[in-house]
Amino acid sequence: MGSTSSAARETAAPVADRGRSAVVAALMLSMALAALDATVVSTAVPQIVGDLGGFSVFSWLFSGYLLAVTVTLPVYGRLSDTFGRKPVLVVGSVLFLLGSLLCALAWNMGALIAFRVVQGLGGGALQGTVQTLAADLYPLEDRPKIQAKLSTVWAVSAVAGPGLGGVLAAYADWRWIFLVNLPIGAVALWLIVRHLHEPERDPVPHARVDRAGALAVFACGGVLLTALVQGGVAWPWLSPPSLGLFGAGLALAAVVVLVERRAADPIIPGWVWRRRTIAAVNLALGALGLLMVAPTVFLPTYAQSVLGLAPVAAGFVLSVWTLSWPVSAALSQHVYRRIGFRDTALLGIGAAALVLFAFPFLPYPGHAWQPTVLMLLLGAALGLFQLPLIVGVQSTVGWAERGTATASVLFCRQTGQTIGAAVFGAVANGVLAARLGGSGDLDSVTRALDGGVAPQATRRAIADAVHAVYLGAAGAAALAFVLLLLLAPRKFPVLKD
Repeated sequence: MGSTSSAARETAAPVADRGRSAVVAALMLSMALAALDATVVSTAVPQIVGDLGGFSVFSWLFSGYLLAVTVTLPVYGRLSDTFGRKPVLVVGSVLFLLGSLLCALAWNMGALIAFRVVQGLGGGALQGTVQTLAADLYPLEDRPKIQAKLSTVWAVSAVAGPGLGGVLAAYADWRWIFLVNLPIGAVALWLIVRHLHEPERDPVPHARVDRAGALAVFACGGVLLTALVQGGVAWPWLSPPSLGLFGAGLALAAVVVLVERRAADPIIPGWVWRRRTIAAVNLALGALGLLMVAPTVFLPTYAQSVLGLAPVAAGFVLSVWTLSWPVSAALSQHVYRRIGFRDTALLGIGAAALVLFAFPFLPYPGHAWQPTVLMLLLGAALGLFQLPLIVGVQSTVGWAERGTATASVLFCRQTGQTIGAAVFGAVANGVLAARLGGSGDLDSVTRALDGGVAPQATRRAIADAVHAVYLGAAGAAALAFVLLLLLAPRKFPVLKD
């Protein structure tokens, strides 16, 4: 306990005095790489498949990366609390750059998928450790500024990714999608090695890596997320492969609990769920991951198939929330300093629920400005919701627990998005099949349109399917509201820096 208390009392001043602006630049570059790589491949798939083949398994280019990032988040969080942020971030950056180089050299689809998993192993370190370092570098009153910068980088990169991938694939070669990571990542890595000097800390006695726990978390997360990602896509939900994976995942979850209870220094410590504040925020941000699927996955389809917009215009409808989200997040500090972290988040998620609930009531077929306004409002609402919760949780723990707490929040949000994609995909396909009197799914119907004008019945069916998804997203927002209201304390137990 002595080392934990000592670490909790440390301030960020020693880091700030040694090139903090250079470290912040490195964090923003690292965040941009992680955000871009989740989406940049999407528009280059035709060129990749045309070169390497493997059309039947190309979806694993995304699923493999997502699985690796998600299951490694809690592992890296615990390691950063034990050994420091810098070694974890350096190792993660090297893994990410190695994976990028190997992806550019891939000779077939199987190799490319395997190398994307290597990238994801590094991406998990980038996402979690960058967010944790942001809290280490700044005291509580200044954390909204750096978090708003990171939110801006993430949002802009995530939206710009598909366009950048398309440009590189069309005018250069798809391998440049991965090669451009190398100089950017090398600069970020150099800045971290050169300028990040963490404060001296008391050594952690008998520090050991919980290898059994890490392996169990990898296995359990990989199996369950594979079942969610591939269910309803590669096989029916109630088929033997799906049921077998879910059964194996539940059995492995029991193994994780047994292993972690016996571990001296567990990867997922029990206090993450025993502390009321962290548990409530984890569940609420899991619900946030659920509701984010509606705009990010389904709105572009709605804009193109129902409103008849071109891909670029459809992307603009989605991207407007990247304008209001960071601005709202930056201004949220003026709200939570007056009414507290929890009540600010309740205000934001309550407004988000109303915006999502309003979407199905848009006139049919409607005009592009109508969903654009709703997305602008949704971004503002979610900026008020997410940032106060992340800053609040990071402020309730000391240095020696901050990495684990931050990773648990991000892990729950990532898992919520994976579950949301599976659940809302099933909802959309069910509504579409009922409206069209068949068994088709949303992806096959939109691909069959191939940019042409959809028949009226098909447009109406797609609109109904997306409306159902938005109603589900409104329900997820309402769930987050209730969880915070009932579980989170009105005043977070903030530690002084």
